[in-house]
Amino acid sequence: MTSFTNADNLRGADFREVSLAGSQFYDVSFAGASFREADFGGARMIGVQFEDVVIDGLVDGLVINGVEVAPLIEAELDRRHPGRERLRSDDPDDLRAGWSWLEEQWAATTAEALAAPVDRLRLRVEDEWSFLETLRHLVFATDCWLGVGILGRTTYHPLGLAGPWLDPATCGLDVTADPTTEQVLEVRAERQSLVRDRLATATRASLMVETTPWDASPWPPPEPMTELARLHVILEEEWWHLQFARRDMASWADGT
Repeated sequence: MTSFTNADNLRGADFREVSLAGSQFYDVSFAGASFREADFGGARMIGVQFEDVVIDGLVDGLVINGVEVAPLIEAELDRRHPGRERLRSDDPDDLRAGWSWLEEQWAATTAEALAAPVDRLRLRVEDEWSFLETLRHLVFATDCWLGVGILGRTTYHPLGLAGPWLDPATCGLDVTADPTTEQVLEVRAERQSLVRDRLATATRASLMVETTPWDASPWPPPEPMTELARLHVILEEEWWHLQFARRDMASWADGT
């Protein structure tokens, strides 16, 4: 195992696609460090200091000072956003109401974005996706979990935007695409309609049916999942990226 000591200065080091699994950190400073797409599964942090730390991501089974925090976070998010709890329901009527609520939230947010200076739509805040890139990613998410995962499709819209963990070439995405706002809004509306139409006919029985993408599916994995589970992924993606978009839009006034 490679060892680093105080004789090694790793300040400002850039680690990309590196596995530090099983590593030990003792008396080290992560002050000001940035972690993106990082997996902390099974990590144990003892005697650590968390002050002014921001964590955005999947939080499940996280125990801090003997308290599992995920249920507390979920309850607080539901309190702040009445209606959010329906996105996790297994009742078709709840899911339809939750999607309608999401569409209303997105419509208001998109209208606000379109009223801002046009350059803001392509502005990346702290290297996060721009507003238009966020909408393109949601196109891809719908193509994956509904188009491929439920409807059995084998293609993705070329304007979709995948996460950094997936080679876009495997999905036929156009990495050189620079679509207009109108083009993005058009395909986004088509995908929203696709979800709305699918939920309109959903029943408790249909939600429990397992589907499997074609064998060579780059994403989602070609493994069986219930339709409910796949729709939950879409609803989760939609809600979280709405929060991210609104977070970044709050900084548009000063152009940061």
